[in-house]
Amino acid sequence: MPKIPVKKNTVKKSKVLIGKAKPKVAKKSTKLKLSSSKNTFPTGRKITPKKPLSEKEREQREANLIANLENKKKTSTVKRPKKSSTVKQTTSLLEAIIDGMKERKAKNITTLNLNQIENRVTDYFVICDADSNTHVNSIADSVEEIVTKSTSEKAFHIEGRQNGEWILIDYINIVVHVFLRESREHYNLEGLWGDAEITHIKD
Repeated sequence: MPKIPVKKNTVKKSKVLIGKAKPKVAKKSTKLKLSSSKNTFPTGRKITPKKPLSEKEREQREANLIANLENKKKTSTVKRPKKSSTVKQTTSLLEAIIDGMKERKAKNITTLNLNQIENRVTDYFVICDADSNTHVNSIADSVEEIVTKSTSEKAFHIEGRQNGEWILIDYINIVVHVFLRESREHYNLEGLWGDAEITHIKD
């Protein structure tokens, strides 16, 4: 996965006023304006429409994603196993993952049902985004914790914790993607897997 540079916040030093009262600064309103437009996130921020992917670009991104999921094979003799789960077990796992995301205030939670797609790498993607690298790691920790408590399942493979921009948690039949917001917009998995049944979860 390519590293995406994150700009460091710069803090401007303010001048110290000696013997003078500090000027009053008008407080900015923290209320969010809700928008009815479809091209906005729940926070009201506009989404820039993306150009449709060409067939070649889509194939390349799919190849990269599959290589990312199968990365474990390169460093281990353990093969990614096949997993047979009942509908009830899959639903329970799906709900636990979403609960883990909501527990740490994940943003824009979305599920992609890939069951009708041939040569799929898994049955479901669950995707969300976060505002910072720390938030990304916190959401991933919460997902693991709640899934273990609720279903006793453990992830087969986890990657991306070092940079905190895109953490992938592989439960074989469900793959979790916790993104830094900018990274989610860049990889655009919803656009890549446009044939999937997409469901947006309310916060």
